[in-house]
Amino acid sequence: MAENENGQERSEQPTAKRLRESREKGQIARSREFNTVVVLLAGASSLLLFGGYFGTRIANLMTDALDLERGLIFDPALMIPHLAAMIERALLILAPLFMMLVVVALMGPVLIGGINFSAESLTPKFSKMNPLKGLKRVFSVTGLMELVKGIGKFFLVALVAGLAINMIWGTLMSLGDQPIRQAIVQTGHMATWVFLIASVALILVAAIDVPFQLWNHNKQLKMTLQEVKDEFKDTEGKPEVKGRIRQMQMEASRRRMMAEVPKADVVITNPTHYAVALQYEPATMRAPRLLAKGADAVAKAIREIAEENRITLVEAPRVARAIYFTTELDQDIPGGLFVAVARILAYVYQLKREDFGVELPDELPVPEEYLDPQSARRVRR
Repeated sequence: MAENENGQERSEQPTAKRLRESREKGQIARSREFNTVVVLLAGASSLLLFGGYFGTRIANLMTDALDLERGLIFDPALMIPHLAAMIERALLILAPLFMMLVVVALMGPVLIGGINFSAESLTPKFSKMNPLKGLKRVFSVTGLMELVKGIGKFFLVALVAGLAINMIWGTLMSLGDQPIRQAIVQTGHMATWVFLIASVALILVAAIDVPFQLWNHNKQLKMTLQEVKDEFKDTEGKPEVKGRIRQMQMEASRRRMMAEVPKADVVITNPTHYAVALQYEPATMRAPRLLAKGADAVAKAIREIAEENRITLVEAPRVARAIYFTTELDQDIPGGLFVAVARILAYVYQLKREDFGVELPDELPVPEEYLDPQSARRVRR
Protein backbone atom coordinates (compact mmCIF):
# COMPACT_ATOMS: atom_id res chain seq x y z
CA MET A 1 0.00 0.00 0.00
CA ALA A 2 1.13 3.55 -0.67
CA GLU A 3 2.21 5.64 2.28
CA ASN A 4 2.40 9.37 2.86
CA GLU A 5 5.32 11.33 4.26
CA ASN A 6 4.32 10.40 7.83
CA GLY A 7 4.41 6.70 7.04
CA GLN A 8 0.64 6.30 7.28
CA GLU A 9 -1.02 3.95 4.84
CA ARG A 10 -3.12 5.52 2.07
CA SER A 11 -5.95 3.01 2.22
CA GLU A 12 -8.98 5.27 1.69
CA GLN A 13 -10.46 6.26 -1.66
CA PRO A 14 -10.22 10.00 -2.45
CA THR A 15 -13.20 12.05 -1.38
CA ALA A 16 -15.19 14.32 -3.69
CA LYS A 17 -13.42 17.32 -2.15
CA ARG A 18 -9.99 15.78 -2.80
CA LEU A 19 -10.92 15.04 -6.43
CA ARG A 20 -12.24 18.57 -6.93
CA GLU A 21 -9.09 20.15 -5.48
CA SER A 22 -6.88 17.95 -7.68
CA ARG A 23 -8.73 19.16 -10.79
CA GLU A 24 -8.33 22.76 -9.65
CA LYS A 25 -4.59 22.13 -9.42
CA GLY A 26 -4.54 20.54 -12.89
CA GLN A 27 -3.89 17.05 -11.49
CA ILE A 28 -6.05 14.80 -13.65
CA ALA A 29 -5.52 11.45 -15.35
CA ARG A 30 -3.78 11.84 -18.71
CA SER A 31 -2.30 9.31 -21.14
CA ARG A 32 0.30 10.58 -23.60
CA GLU A 33 0.19 7.26 -25.41
CA PHE A 34 -3.54 7.60 -26.02
CA ASN A 35 -3.10 11.15 -27.30
CA THR A 36 -0.27 10.03 -29.59
CA VAL A 37 -2.30 7.15 -31.03
CA VAL A 38 -5.33 9.39 -31.65
CA VAL A 39 -3.24 11.98 -33.50
CA LEU A 40 -1.35 9.35 -35.53
CA LEU A 41 -4.52 7.53 -36.53
CA ALA A 42 -6.21 10.79 -37.49
CA GLY A 43 -3.20 11.82 -39.58
CA ALA A 44 -2.87 8.43 -41.28
CA SER A 45 -6.59 8.24 -42.03
CA SER A 46 -6.56 11.75 -43.49
CA LEU A 47 -3.62 10.94 -45.73
CA LEU A 48 -5.32 7.73 -46.81
CA LEU A 49 -8.56 9.50 -47.69
CA PHE A 50 -7.18 12.77 -49.05
CA GLY A 51 -3.64 11.77 -49.94
CA GLY A 52 -4.39 11.97 -53.65
CA TYR A 53 -5.58 15.55 -53.32
CA PHE A 54 -2.57 16.59 -51.24
CA GLY A 55 -0.19 14.70 -53.52
CA THR A 56 -1.52 16.32 -56.69
CA ARG A 57 -1.41 19.79 -55.19
CA ILE A 58 2.10 19.29 -53.83
CA ALA A 59 3.28 17.85 -57.18
CA ASN A 60 1.92 20.88 -59.01
CA LEU A 61 3.60 23.09 -56.44
CA MET A 62 6.95 21.36 -56.98
CA THR A 63 6.56 21.71 -60.76
CA ASP A 64 5.86 25.44 -60.45
CA ALA A 65 8.67 25.89 -57.94
CA LEU A 66 11.30 24.23 -60.12
CA ASP A 67 10.08 25.65 -63.44
CA LEU A 68 12.00 28.88 -63.10
CA GLU A 69 11.70 31.77 -65.49
CA ARG A 70 14.82 33.27 -67.00
CA GLY A 71 14.47 36.44 -64.93
CA LEU A 72 14.50 34.48 -61.65
CA ILE A 73 17.63 32.59 -62.64
CA PHE A 74 19.69 35.69 -63.36
CA ASP A 75 18.29 37.87 -60.52
CA PRO A 76 18.95 36.29 -57.11
CA ALA A 77 16.95 39.06 -55.40
CA LEU A 78 13.76 37.57 -56.87
CA MET A 79 14.41 34.11 -55.50
CA ILE A 80 13.46 34.99 -51.91
CA PRO A 81 9.95 36.29 -52.87
CA HIS A 82 9.54 33.23 -55.08
CA LEU A 83 10.49 30.92 -52.20
CA ALA A 84 8.13 32.75 -49.85
CA ALA A 85 5.27 32.39 -52.35
CA MET A 86 5.92 28.65 -52.67
CA ILE A 87 6.00 28.22 -48.87
CA GLU A 88 2.73 30.13 -48.56
CA ARG A 89 1.10 27.86 -51.16
CA ALA A 90 2.38 24.77 -49.36
CA LEU A 91 0.98 25.98 -46.03
CA LEU A 92 -2.40 26.71 -47.61
CA ILE A 93 -2.48 23.21 -49.12
CA LEU A 94 -1.61 21.53 -45.82
CA ALA A 95 -3.61 23.92 -43.58
CA PRO A 96 -6.74 21.68 -43.40
CA LEU A 97 -4.59 18.72 -42.33
CA PHE A 98 -2.77 20.76 -39.70
CA MET A 99 -6.01 22.22 -38.32
CA MET A 100 -7.59 18.79 -38.10
CA LEU A 101 -4.57 17.42 -36.22
CA VAL A 102 -4.66 20.34 -33.77
CA VAL A 103 -8.34 19.71 -33.05
CA VAL A 104 -7.71 15.99 -32.52
CA ALA A 105 -4.72 16.72 -30.27
CA LEU A 106 -6.94 18.92 -28.09
CA MET A 107 -9.80 16.42 -28.01
CA GLY A 108 -7.63 13.42 -27.08
CA PRO A 109 -7.02 14.43 -23.44
CA VAL A 110 -10.67 15.43 -23.02
CA LEU A 111 -11.77 11.83 -23.74
CA ILE A 112 -9.99 10.62 -20.59
CA GLY A 113 -9.80 13.42 -18.05
CA GLY A 114 -12.45 15.78 -19.39
CA ILE A 115 -12.11 19.49 -20.01
CA ASN A 116 -10.01 21.17 -17.36
CA PHE A 117 -8.06 24.41 -17.15
CA SER A 118 -5.96 25.32 -14.14
CA ALA A 119 -3.98 28.50 -13.78
CA GLU A 120 -2.19 26.93 -10.81
CA SER A 121 -0.65 24.26 -13.03
CA LEU A 122 0.93 27.02 -15.14
CA THR A 123 2.65 28.56 -12.11
CA PRO A 124 6.38 27.71 -11.98
CA LYS A 125 7.25 25.34 -9.15
CA PHE A 126 10.89 25.40 -8.08
CA SER A 127 10.37 22.17 -6.12
CA LYS A 128 10.29 20.36 -9.48
CA MET A 129 13.90 21.46 -10.02
CA ASN A 130 15.05 19.46 -7.00
CA PRO A 131 17.38 16.75 -8.40
CA LEU A 132 16.59 14.36 -5.54
CA LYS A 133 12.88 14.47 -6.31
CA GLY A 134 13.73 14.09 -9.98
CA LEU A 135 15.69 10.92 -9.28
CA LYS A 136 12.84 9.67 -7.12
CA ARG A 137 10.43 10.13 -10.02
CA VAL A 138 12.83 8.39 -12.41
CA PHE A 139 13.09 5.30 -10.20
CA SER A 140 9.42 5.26 -9.22
CA VAL A 141 6.69 2.95 -10.54
CA THR A 142 5.72 5.64 -13.03
CA GLY A 143 9.30 5.98 -14.27
CA LEU A 144 9.59 2.21 -14.66
CA MET A 145 6.34 2.15 -16.59
CA GLU A 146 7.58 4.90 -18.92
CA LEU A 147 10.80 2.92 -19.57
CA VAL A 148 8.85 -0.24 -20.35
CA LYS A 149 6.51 1.68 -22.63
CA GLY A 150 9.38 3.28 -24.51
CA ILE A 151 11.13 -0.02 -25.13
CA GLY A 152 7.86 -1.74 -25.97
CA LYS A 153 6.85 0.94 -28.46
CA PHE A 154 10.21 0.77 -30.22
CA PHE A 155 10.13 -2.99 -30.72
CA LEU A 156 6.41 -3.06 -31.52
CA VAL A 157 6.62 -0.36 -34.18
CA ALA A 158 9.81 -1.86 -35.61
CA LEU A 159 8.23 -5.32 -35.79
CA VAL A 160 4.95 -4.15 -37.37
CA ALA A 161 6.68 -1.80 -39.80
CA GLY A 162 9.12 -4.55 -40.78
CA LEU A 163 6.28 -6.98 -41.45
CA ALA A 164 4.39 -4.37 -43.46
CA ILE A 165 7.46 -3.53 -45.57
CA ASN A 166 8.15 -7.21 -46.09
CA MET A 167 4.63 -7.65 -47.49
CA ILE A 168 5.14 -4.89 -50.07
CA TRP A 169 8.81 -5.57 -50.74
CA GLY A 170 8.25 -6.84 -54.26
CA THR A 171 6.15 -3.79 -55.22
CA LEU A 172 8.71 -1.54 -53.59
CA MET A 173 11.54 -3.01 -55.66
CA SER A 174 9.56 -2.61 -58.88
CA LEU A 175 9.18 1.16 -58.47
CA GLY A 176 12.41 1.71 -60.43
CA ASP A 177 10.78 0.32 -63.56
CA GLN A 178 7.77 2.66 -63.39
CA PRO A 179 7.40 6.22 -64.72
CA ILE A 180 8.52 8.81 -62.22
CA ARG A 181 5.07 10.34 -61.55
CA GLN A 182 3.42 6.93 -61.15
CA ALA A 183 6.24 5.74 -58.88
CA ILE A 184 5.88 8.79 -56.66
CA VAL A 185 2.12 8.27 -56.32
CA GLN A 186 2.50 4.57 -55.51
CA THR A 187 5.31 5.29 -53.04
CA GLY A 188 3.12 7.76 -51.19
CA HIS A 189 0.26 5.27 -51.15
CA MET A 190 2.45 2.50 -49.69
CA ALA A 191 4.05 4.83 -47.15
CA THR A 192 0.60 5.91 -45.96
CA TRP A 193 -0.49 2.30 -45.44
CA VAL A 194 2.69 1.44 -43.51
CA PHE A 195 2.17 4.55 -41.41
CA LEU A 196 -1.44 3.56 -40.69
CA ILE A 197 -0.54 -0.03 -39.77
CA ALA A 198 2.21 1.16 -37.40
CA SER A 199 -0.24 3.62 -35.80
CA VAL A 200 -2.83 0.88 -35.31
CA ALA A 201 -0.18 -1.23 -33.59
CA LEU A 202 0.25 1.48 -30.98
CA ILE A 203 -3.36 0.94 -29.88
CA LEU A 204 -2.03 -1.98 -27.85
CA VAL A 205 0.32 0.35 -25.96
CA ALA A 206 -2.51 2.84 -25.34
CA ALA A 207 -4.81 0.03 -24.16
CA ILE A 208 -2.25 -0.79 -21.45
CA ASP A 209 -1.32 2.79 -20.62
CA VAL A 210 -4.84 4.24 -20.14
CA PRO A 211 -5.89 1.84 -17.32
CA PHE A 212 -2.46 2.26 -15.72
CA GLN A 213 -2.73 6.07 -15.73
CA LEU A 214 -6.23 5.93 -14.25
CA TRP A 215 -5.04 3.52 -11.56
CA ASN A 216 -1.91 5.55 -10.82
CA HIS A 217 -3.86 8.82 -10.63
CA ASN A 218 -6.31 7.29 -8.17
CA LYS A 219 -3.40 5.81 -6.19
CA GLN A 220 -1.72 9.22 -5.88
CA LEU A 221 -4.96 10.78 -4.60
CA LYS A 222 -5.69 8.07 -2.03
CA MET A 223 -5.90 9.33 1.54
CA THR A 224 -5.03 8.07 4.98
CA LEU A 225 -7.78 7.51 7.49
CA GLN A 226 -6.54 10.55 9.44
CA GLU A 227 -6.72 12.74 6.34
CA VAL A 228 -10.33 11.67 5.79
CA LYS A 229 -11.16 12.52 9.41
CA ASP A 230 -9.42 15.90 9.19
CA GLU A 231 -11.22 16.74 5.95
CA PHE A 232 -14.54 15.80 7.51
CA LYS A 233 -13.80 18.10 10.44
CA ASP A 234 -12.84 20.94 8.13
CA THR A 235 -15.91 20.41 5.96
CA GLU A 236 -18.53 19.72 8.61
CA GLY A 237 -16.91 21.67 11.39
CA LYS A 238 -15.22 20.42 14.56
CA PRO A 239 -17.64 18.87 17.09
CA GLU A 240 -16.81 21.39 19.80
CA VAL A 241 -17.29 24.30 17.41
CA LYS A 242 -20.56 22.88 16.12
CA GLY A 243 -21.70 22.33 19.70
CA ARG A 244 -20.88 25.91 20.60
CA ILE A 245 -22.71 27.22 17.54
CA ARG A 246 -25.73 25.07 18.38
CA GLN A 247 -25.66 26.36 21.96
CA MET A 248 -25.52 29.98 20.77
CA GLN A 249 -28.42 29.35 18.40
CA MET A 250 -30.46 27.82 21.18
CA GLU A 251 -29.70 30.77 23.46
CA ALA A 252 -30.72 33.23 20.76
CA SER A 253 -33.94 31.28 20.14
CA ARG A 254 -34.62 31.19 23.87
CA ARG A 255 -34.17 34.96 24.16
CA ARG A 256 -36.62 35.51 21.31
CA MET A 257 -39.07 33.12 22.98
CA MET A 258 -38.78 34.88 26.32
CA ALA A 259 -39.46 38.20 24.60
CA GLU A 260 -42.85 36.80 23.53
CA VAL A 261 -43.95 35.82 27.05
CA PRO A 262 -45.27 39.32 27.97
CA LYS A 263 -47.77 39.01 25.08
CA ALA A 264 -49.36 35.88 26.57
CA ASP A 265 -52.86 35.75 28.01
CA VAL A 266 -52.07 32.88 30.35
CA VAL A 267 -49.12 30.73 31.50
CA ILE A 268 -50.08 27.17 32.36
CA THR A 269 -47.71 25.36 34.72
CA ASN A 270 -47.05 21.83 35.97
CA PRO A 271 -46.51 23.67 38.46
CA THR A 272 -42.68 23.54 38.58
CA HIS A 273 -41.41 21.20 35.86
CA TYR A 274 -43.25 22.62 32.81
CA ALA A 275 -44.59 25.99 31.77
CA VAL A 276 -46.35 27.05 28.55
CA ALA A 277 -47.41 30.57 27.54
CA LEU A 278 -50.54 30.91 25.37
CA GLN A 279 -52.04 33.81 23.48
CA TYR A 280 -55.51 33.97 22.00
CA GLU A 281 -57.08 36.78 19.98
CA PRO A 282 -60.52 35.66 18.75
CA ALA A 283 -60.58 38.23 15.92
CA THR A 284 -57.37 37.02 14.27
CA MET A 285 -56.64 33.49 15.57
CA ARG A 286 -58.44 30.22 14.89
CA ALA A 287 -57.12 28.68 18.12
CA PRO A 288 -54.85 29.59 21.05
CA ARG A 289 -51.22 29.83 19.99
CA LEU A 290 -48.11 28.73 21.88
CA LEU A 291 -45.68 31.63 22.46
CA ALA A 292 -43.19 29.96 24.81
CA LYS A 293 -42.58 26.67 26.55
CA GLY A 294 -39.90 25.21 28.75
CA ALA A 295 -38.98 22.68 31.38
CA ASP A 296 -37.23 23.11 34.73
CA ALA A 297 -34.98 26.22 34.59
CA VAL A 298 -36.64 27.56 31.43
CA ALA A 299 -40.06 26.96 32.98
CA LYS A 300 -38.96 28.92 36.03
CA ALA A 301 -37.79 31.82 33.85
CA ILE A 302 -41.15 31.84 32.02
CA ARG A 303 -43.00 31.98 35.35
CA GLU A 304 -40.82 34.83 36.58
CA ILE A 305 -41.40 36.90 33.42
CA ALA A 306 -45.14 36.18 33.67
CA GLU A 307 -45.21 37.40 37.27
CA GLU A 308 -43.26 40.54 36.36
CA ASN A 309 -45.78 41.33 33.61
CA ARG A 310 -48.84 40.36 35.73
CA ILE A 311 -49.80 37.47 33.48
CA THR A 312 -52.11 34.95 35.10
CA LEU A 313 -50.44 31.68 36.14
CA VAL A 314 -52.70 28.63 36.12
CA GLU A 315 -51.68 25.29 37.62
CA ALA A 316 -52.94 22.56 35.29
CA PRO A 317 -50.28 19.84 35.18
CA ARG A 318 -51.88 17.57 32.60
CA VAL A 319 -52.71 20.44 30.24
CA ALA A 320 -49.21 21.97 30.61
CA ARG A 321 -47.52 18.66 29.85
CA ALA A 322 -49.80 17.91 26.90
CA ILE A 323 -49.17 21.31 25.30
CA TYR A 324 -45.42 20.99 25.93
CA PHE A 325 -45.23 17.60 24.19
CA THR A 326 -47.61 18.20 21.28
CA THR A 327 -47.13 21.84 20.23
CA GLU A 328 -44.20 23.72 18.69
CA LEU A 329 -43.54 27.42 19.19
CA ASP A 330 -45.82 29.79 17.28
CA GLN A 331 -48.24 26.97 16.45
CA ASP A 332 -51.89 26.45 17.37
CA ILE A 333 -52.66 23.90 20.05
CA PRO A 334 -54.07 20.58 18.80
CA GLY A 335 -57.82 20.09 18.57
CA GLY A 336 -57.88 17.58 21.44
CA LEU A 337 -56.98 20.37 23.88
CA PHE A 338 -59.48 22.97 22.70
CA VAL A 339 -62.00 22.26 25.48
CA ALA A 340 -59.45 22.24 28.30
CA VAL A 341 -57.71 25.42 27.13
CA ALA A 342 -61.06 27.16 26.48
CA ARG A 343 -62.11 26.52 30.09
CA ILE A 344 -58.76 27.84 31.34
CA LEU A 345 -59.06 31.00 29.21
CA ALA A 346 -62.65 31.53 30.41
CA TYR A 347 -61.37 31.28 33.96
CA VAL A 348 -58.60 33.83 33.19
CA TYR A 349 -61.03 36.29 31.56
CA GLN A 350 -63.30 36.11 34.62
CA LEU A 351 -60.32 36.86 36.86
CA LYS A 352 -59.47 39.89 34.73
CA ARG A 353 -63.02 41.14 35.29
CA GLU A 354 -62.23 40.87 39.02
CA ASP A 355 -64.68 38.04 39.51
CA PHE A 356 -62.60 36.60 42.33
CA GLY A 357 -65.22 34.07 43.33
CA VAL A 358 -64.66 32.03 40.19
CA GLU A 359 -62.79 28.73 40.44
CA LEU A 360 -60.84 26.75 37.88
CA PRO A 361 -62.98 23.88 36.57
CA ASP A 362 -62.00 20.48 37.92
CA GLU A 363 -62.64 18.75 34.62
CA LEU A 364 -60.00 19.67 31.99
CA PRO A 365 -60.14 16.85 29.43
CA VAL A 366 -56.75 15.82 28.04
CA PRO A 367 -56.31 12.76 25.75
CA GLU A 368 -53.96 10.23 27.31
CA GLU A 369 -51.81 9.97 24.16
CA TYR A 370 -50.97 13.68 24.52
CA LEU A 371 -49.18 12.93 27.79
CA ASP A 372 -46.84 10.35 26.25
CA PRO A 373 -43.82 11.99 24.50
CA GLN A 374 -43.69 9.30 21.80
CA SER A 375 -47.38 9.48 20.96
CA ALA A 376 -47.38 13.27 21.27
CA ARG A 377 -44.61 13.43 18.66
CA ARG A 378 -46.93 11.81 16.14
CA VAL A 379 -49.62 14.35 17.03
CA ARG A 380 -47.13 17.16 16.48
CA ARG A 381 -46.38 15.89 12.96
